Amino acid sequence: MLRIDCPCCGPRDHDEFRYGGDASVIRPALDDADFEAWYRYVFVRKNPAGLHREHWQHVLGCRQWLIVERDTRNHAITSVALARRPPTKKPPAKKSPPRKSPQ
Repeated sequence: MLRIDCPCCGPRDHDEFRYGGDASVIRPALDDADFEAWYRYVFVRKNPAGLHREHWQHVLGCRQWLIVERDTRNHAITSVALARRPPTKKPPAKKSPPRKSPQ
């Protein structure tokens, strides 16, 4: 049984997660009409022996999508990270000078 160390919930059995596919595949642009690009994205996959990056969702926990790096030869998990990008920091809003009240 796999134990996945969720960054939000801690170590959990893999039964709490749903496999989401290969995390190294790059999706074509939505407006890309190239049939071959979409065919390769949907159907053509490598079957590596060794380290492999995969998407997993913690469906019975925090519901976060994770990127799990797993060795396909022995199922040893070497790293787990949140799949989402951290929010970008917005620069602080400039304060306008105080308004003078009409007299």
